[in-house]
Amino acid sequence: MEPTALPALAESVASLMPRARQELAELVAFRSVADPAQFPKSECEAAANWIAEALRAEGFQDVALLDTPDGTRSVYGFLPGPEGAPTVLLYAHYDVQPPLDENAWHSPPFTLTERDGRWYGRGAADCKGGLIMHLTALRALKERGGVPVHVKIIAEGSEEQGTGGLERYAEAHPQLLAADTIVIGDTGNFRVGLPTVTATLRGMTLVRLQVDTLQGNLHSGQFGGAAPDALAALIRILDSLRAEDGSTTVDGLTSDARWEGLQYPEEDFRKDAKVLDGVELIGSGTVADRIWARPAVTVLGIDCPPVAGATPSVQASARALISLRVPPGTDAGDAAKLLSAHLESRAQWGARITVDEVGRGQPFRADTASPAYAAMAAAMRAAYPGEEMQTAGQGGSIPLCSTLASLYPEAEILLIGLSEPDAQIHAVNESVSPEELERLSLAEALFLLNYRTAAAG
Repeated sequence: MEPTALPALAESVASLMPRARQELAELVAFRSVADPAQFPKSECEAAANWIAEALRAEGFQDVALLDTPDGTRSVYGFLPGPEGAPTVLLYAHYDVQPPLDENAWHSPPFTLTERDGRWYGRGAADCKGGLIMHLTALRALKERGGVPVHVKIIAEGSEEQGTGGLERYAEAHPQLLAADTIVIGDTGNFRVGLPTVTATLRGMTLVRLQVDTLQGNLHSGQFGGAAPDALAALIRILDSLRAEDGSTTVDGLTSDARWEGLQYPEEDFRKDAKVLDGVELIGSGTVADRIWARPAVTVLGIDCPPVAGATPSVQASARALISLRVPPGTDAGDAAKLLSAHLESRAQWGARITVDEVGRGQPFRADTASPAYAAMAAAMRAAYPGEEMQTAGQGGSIPLCSTLASLYPEAEILLIGLSEPDAQIHAVNESVSPEELERLSLAEALFLLNYRTAAAG
């Protein structure tokens, strides 16, 4: 990197921030939840079209809306660089989690709103902000002499749903996303101001559990006490997934791994997770062990009568949606089989149990000794003066990572992004730090310069 590159690029990135805010506001306005049962499919299609037009405006070639097997669309584009330059794939996703309780938001979830130095809106950090980060970095480079590498961009349309559309598309078109290095813009710094790359991701299996005991609901006074209650049976089964201390217990699944590296102090975690005073954390080992190195089960939802309007009835049927996060070193398919067998073995009172897997993603572990990591470390050091790049784990899942690692075993994969703890992704009042967006856009631009130099050497 030339000595003058840093201040010039920093100036360019800073000048681009008003545009970044405006474009993020336009993207956040699309209610792009990839579930037509919750929001119209046209919202996702409109977001995809917005991205395609943005790529064309930046000179990307071969811009395409890819119809993936799960019925959603991913957006692809290619920006040629100098002859002989390496190719870098930049990833983000434009689909978002549903807003949950819109009344709990302090501002409308699909209207980007500035408050207390942060920008609030669903997808602001996860992961529409990641796409804006990529665009800002590329624009800054273009202002200062041009993009030094070939760039491919892929914006996924169903990452949050875990339905695997882009993974299956990539497997069927293996050359499309081939690259020397892949930058996944969908994680985040360990803390605001502390530059971090994510070295591991937990995988995931998602199952739907159905419990049936009766042909129909019964009067709880006339039949209660002898009639088998499906909801009670479901509660018993779900309780079997946790030990007394709250640790995940799935028969046959190892849950005692240790995390070596950056640690997560318990008090910091309690603050980040907004744990109520007097409420204990669950599990054993360090916090890093629990959220980065071990499996974690979560009951995402239960179908049963709500309290409002409930009748005095013994329930004939009940359902639950269960997520199992799978640590690196465990195959997600094997974990799914163990989870299904565990649930089936805990059937109460002869209840009929049906377990259907509805989503899966493999865990991921990066090679942190690769040249791309050295280039990113130098870029982070420059973008965050006085701070060294940290390497952390991530309890969440990005299923595409393992697919890309399998398709392109020689490619280096780095994970960065805007989802630091204060962002509260997947929760109400999600937000992004504009300072982080600016610094990470600069870091990515510097990384592309550094990586071209490293590749040439």
